[in-house]
Amino acid sequence: MGPVLEVRDLTKIYRRRGQSTVTAVDGVSFSLQPGECLGIIGESGSGKSTLVNMITRLTDADSGQIILKGREITRLRGRGLRSVYAEMQMVFQQPADSFDPRRTLGDGIGESLRNSGWSAAAAREESGKLLVQCGLPADFAGRYPHEVSGGQCQRAAIARALAIRPSILLCDEATSALDVTIQQEILDLLGTLRRQMGEEFSILFICHDIALVQQFCDRVLVMYQGKIVEEGIPDTVICSPSHPYTRRLIDSIL
Repeated sequence: MGPVLEVRDLTKIYRRRGQSTVTAVDGVSFSLQPGECLGIIGESGSGKSTLVNMITRLTDADSGQIILKGREITRLRGRGLRSVYAEMQMVFQQPADSFDPRRTLGDGIGESLRNSGWSAAAAREESGKLLVQCGLPADFAGRYPHEVSGGQCQRAAIARALAIRPSILLCDEATSALDVTIQQEILDLLGTLRRQMGEEFSILFICHDIALVQQFCDRVLVMYQGKIVEEGIPDTVICSPSHPYTRRLIDSIL
């Protein structure tokens, strides 16, 4: 079985006023295997979020390729992106960003189901089941984002992402806005989902906290100034870093 996701020499350059340029992502290549949790770490401004936005096609790449299950999606637009979003879903740093504040959590979770042809009643029932799967009572479907805690809202956001059974969950700093106890609860939930779904479910875990990546991920990529400067098993990268930036990053938390 091949990679579920391949990124090949992906590059993004932003042009500022006066024609100066900033290379946010510089020739990045990696693969994500079925059932794998791959961490990407680096300080703010290292290019992590720009990379994720290109993978999810929220931002166009200037060059390179994005291959999803053997299909190139780098230049897809419009209707062609629907099949991409059926395979990839994102969980954001701020839990409420996944929801319309004027609609209930249940409405938000069931939106993709209704768009896929589910009846309103069936979507409501499935939304309740997804909330329970993510550790919340089914009746939370009737609550609004502002009526729940940050941790509860993030659980609901994960339920929303799971609704169409994606192959890849992209977590962009999904725990950084939560306190330490709630961070662990969310990691435990993601770990449970991985065990339940096996090779049908892969996670791309974007994070600046190397300790969380060490605890949760199978492999880690280290980004610095738009490039991947190191990769490997988290314990190996942390205990025997080869790049000066990785050493500085680790020294900063010890």
